[in-house]
Amino acid sequence: MTRRNNLLLNVLFLGTTTLLLVLPQSIDAFTPVLIGGFNFKFPWDNDESSSDSSSSSAALQPGDTIAVIGASGNVGKLVALRLSDTYKVNGVVRSTSPELEEFFEGRDNPITLYESDLLEELENGGGTTLAPALQSANAIIICTGTTAFPTEAWSKSGEFSVTDEVIQALLSNRFSVKAAIQDLDALGLNTPNNVDDRANALVLDTWESVGKARKKRVILLSSIGVQRRTAMPFPILNACGVLDAKAAAEEGLIATAERLGFSYTIVRPGQLFGGPYDNNYYLGTLFQLDKDAKTQDVDVGRGDELLGDTLRSTLAEVTAMVCEGDCARDMDFAAVNVKGDVPTAEEVQERLQAL
Repeated sequence: MTRRNNLLLNVLFLGTTTLLLVLPQSIDAFTPVLIGGFNFKFPWDNDESSSDSSSSSAALQPGDTIAVIGASGNVGKLVALRLSDTYKVNGVVRSTSPELEEFFEGRDNPITLYESDLLEELENGGGTTLAPALQSANAIIICTGTTAFPTEAWSKSGEFSVTDEVIQALLSNRFSVKAAIQDLDALGLNTPNNVDDRANALVLDTWESVGKARKKRVILLSSIGVQRRTAMPFPILNACGVLDAKAAAEEGLIATAERLGFSYTIVRPGQLFGGPYDNNYYLGTLFQLDKDAKTQDVDVGRGDELLGDTLRSTLAEVTAMVCEGDCARDMDFAAVNVKGDVPTAEEVQERLQAL
């Protein structure tokens, strides 16, 4: 599959004050290729660390278990593959398939897949199918998300048009976009509020209630613009509330981390691009996957100040480096690609450590 860069905009309603767009779903395919040996020093290699050090004791160790939420998605597959070089990985997916299972085959540390439809869990009032993946997890990486505007991705299966539902919601609410989105939320569709806010809260609540291993860290893949929702061009992106939902998820994560005593990191990519990736084999780092990209260097900056696009391979590699380098604790930072050559692992690790 290839990514459709030219999206057709189908305007459902255009009035003097209201504009709602329905976009066909961008189709991306990932078939990642993974990392290799890093030469930078890992936190667990520090001879001076002691068991009573809060920083070293909370660091992820080789062999710890990480649950990757959304491990069948374009970024999630890369993250799961990359992390399996160092950790045990529980991949949470809506449904498995022979293709997905084949994609994850051949790893020295096998990736265990767990099926859990988070929106069905919300409707049923619990995290029953989610619990097995989180019981042994020391950390969680949340890679789920949906499109900013109504697309096939908003349907419950992610495969069907939601145009009829959108039109009905608009008509029922006199073309109030906000009220229409609330109706779509209530239908249990994959809306930003349901996916980026409520489902993420369910993951944290379930981990709190069933987790038996020491809770060390949660990394949330969010977006640039969340803290700049009122500054152009982000109000356009936020027309259906995607940045509001991500902001709510971030606030919920920070509050839970402070209450339970684990570390959090919020990573803010720009618009994602790159791929397709045709296999699960790689040499060195994931930075080398997109060899034809002209912007392969990596810029990171604390907070939500950077602008730019982000290669999916870069986002996955940076996420793994944050875990392995035990850096960027209790903060949010943006990661975008800029013009330049592929950076070394050491160069990016230094930038992350300097945040």
